[in-house]
Amino acid sequence: MSTASVTPLNINPTTIKRALISVSDKTGIVDLARKLHELNIEILSTGGTHKAISDAGIPVTEVSEVTGFPECLDGRVKTLHPHIHAGILARTSHKPDVETLKDLDIKAIDLVVVNLYPFKNTIDNPDTKLEQAVEFIDIGGPTMVRAAAKNFAHVSILTSPDQYESFLEKLENQNGIDFQTRLELARDAFRHTAEYDSYIANYLMEVTDQSPKESLNVALPISQSLRYGENPHQMAAVYGNQGDYIDCFHGKQLSYNNFLDTDAALQMLAEFDTNQPACVIVKHTNPCGVAVADTLTNAWYRAFETDKVSPFGGIIAVNQTLDLEAALAMNEIFSEIIIAPDFSAEAIELLTKKANRRLIRLKKTISDSSASQIRSIFGGALVQQPDQGAVSPESLQIVTDRKPTAQELQDLLFAWKVVKHVKSNAVVFAKNGQTLGIGNGQTSRVDSSELAVRKAANSQLSLQGCAIASDAFFPFSDGIEAAAKAGATAIIQPGGSVRDQEVIDTANKLGLVMLFTGMRHFRH
Repeated sequence: MSTASVTPLNINPTTIKRALISVSDKTGIVDLARKLHELNIEILSTGGTHKAISDAGIPVTEVSEVTGFPECLDGRVKTLHPHIHAGILARTSHKPDVETLKDLDIKAIDLVVVNLYPFKNTIDNPDTKLEQAVEFIDIGGPTMVRAAAKNFAHVSILTSPDQYESFLEKLENQNGIDFQTRLELARDAFRHTAEYDSYIANYLMEVTDQSPKESLNVALPISQSLRYGENPHQMAAVYGNQGDYIDCFHGKQLSYNNFLDTDAALQMLAEFDTNQPACVIVKHTNPCGVAVADTLTNAWYRAFETDKVSPFGGIIAVNQTLDLEAALAMNEIFSEIIIAPDFSAEAIELLTKKANRRLIRLKKTISDSSASQIRSIFGGALVQQPDQGAVSPESLQIVTDRKPTAQELQDLLFAWKVVKHVKSNAVVFAKNGQTLGIGNGQTSRVDSSELAVRKAANSQLSLQGCAIASDAFFPFSDGIEAAAKAGATAIIQPGGSVRDQEVIDTANKLGLVMLFTGMRHFRH
């Protein structure tokens, strides 16, 4: 750390006489260089950037001419030289710095235009080897960016092609760059290098199998600001790459709560193979109706039949192209959002007549993402792997005397897929690829069961011969007795209670089938 006295920041507009340009992403760089040249600004550059500018007929000086030292080590060393970094770090409003530059015959650099090697794009390719990734770790670039950003009182730093146009407008209109702009550019520059370093650190933690990771490095660019959060008095924004997954092509901007519900719908939808039509209805992040059928229309009606009240203002998601017939059926109620991999032209014409309904095209399934789940808590965050646990018929343990019929096994597996996405305590009644009753978020498992039974009764759905899934073990036999009384003949649950044998004995006494998964699905 420097022991020199603190020099006040230069808050005056700065003129630009000399610029250093060295970019990986060359978008717009020739136009920028041409305009700088027209403004009589001297341009320094390196490697491929120098060639691009020079080939465009724009005067440019190779950095090696300034340093008196050639690029070496396959381009690893280009700008790491006092003639460059003293030029960037010099406080040109500070007389001792100006005198030092003069004594060393170094010219100040007033503008640095740098963006970094595409490390993230490189490691996003699953075929990238470690030795290849290492070559995309930029050294000189971040060093110049940080130097220029530190010296924002005297130097402007551009790290993205998106900044070029507005920067040039200010340069021309103000005859210089004002302090606030320089400060904001420095802020963006440090964010840029922080994100870059986090990608490298996270990649190396993955490569070395560090688990859990010693630090949580989150680098997500803002996707969009939101009108508000869960409630109007809360500020909110969404970060990341949601555009890779969905395209909201009709209706208002998605709200904070819309994003939460959409995520819940996509998580649930990912459980079903696209070969069979499936429909998921979500309200307040909980599924309130799920079904598969021979057509999307029938899947919709069967899902809606589970609970004919909650779906109003909810989210509907299907796993196949939404045709006009299904659209007409869904259009009978108001829904906030309809999600599908695609929509027929006729369906779009019908559904877009309601301006306040959002239509979302699903570009890829959420199962393609293995991103960690992060939840903020007091003093920090909780991080976990996503719940991608699944069971197969072969992995299930039949613990009762009676074995499941083929239909019961199919119903049990369907119910288990759904209960995974219901808030704990979770209980799901299902039959023939349709949810009949869903009990969620209760403080006891019996309460959840009673809620599910009541919802089925409200929809006039018979529970006779159905399957029941519980996200965690039944701690007492009363839950099994209640399931049998409701009409269930088969139960799937994790098992693991100290009273498992008591529960199994009760199931045997009642002639029920019970399967243990050995896996629970708490969802808080």
